[in-house]
Amino acid sequence: MFFTLCFIGGVIATIFIVISINNGIIARHNSVKQAWADVVAQERQKMKILPEIERLAQEHKAFEGQVLEAVTAMRTAHKNLDSAVETLDVNKFKEAYDASQQLSKSIAVTVENYPELKTVDLFRDVVKEIAEQEENVGAAIRIYNSNVNQFNTGIEIFPNNFVNDKLAKKKQVDLFRNEEASASLDFTPNI
Repeated sequence: MFFTLCFIGGVIATIFIVISINNGIIARHNSVKQAWADVVAQERQKMKILPEIERLAQEHKAFEGQVLEAVTAMRTAHKNLDSAVETLDVNKFKEAYDASQQLSKSIAVTVENYPELKTVDLFRDVVKEIAEQEENVGAAIRIYNSNVNQFNTGIEIFPNNFVNDKLAKKKQVDLFRNEEASASLDFTPNI
């Protein structure tokens, strides 16, 4: 009787261990799939946001260029006033006045729409955003590779490998690799 109870207890314990191992394999496999989905989501975010930032930067640059042209035209017109004073050329006075008016309107629009004309700052911010997006993708890839490592280890160790071969039948997952980055290193480990 005692041996029968021990045998039944051992069988039940073995069944629970096998179920636990199988569930662990499935959970780690799902973590790998989720981690890859996160990599794709980060890449998608980068692909969506960067063109929009680039478009805004180009619009800002063009706008700033228009304001610079207006300032240059006003300076030229005011410079021409020196000769207009001697000859009383009304057309040159009108050109200077029109250029000043155009610049005033442009500056008023600038102040309303763009409190500061600093394309350099905008481009610095664009570069910062690009770097941040790339870092986000890199972090997602590192998390993916970590999950892949845990999963692959989980299906290789004993008794998990036995349970995987008989029940879950999951295959090892490849780590994310970048051949270009690997080729740039002067070292290749013998793994």
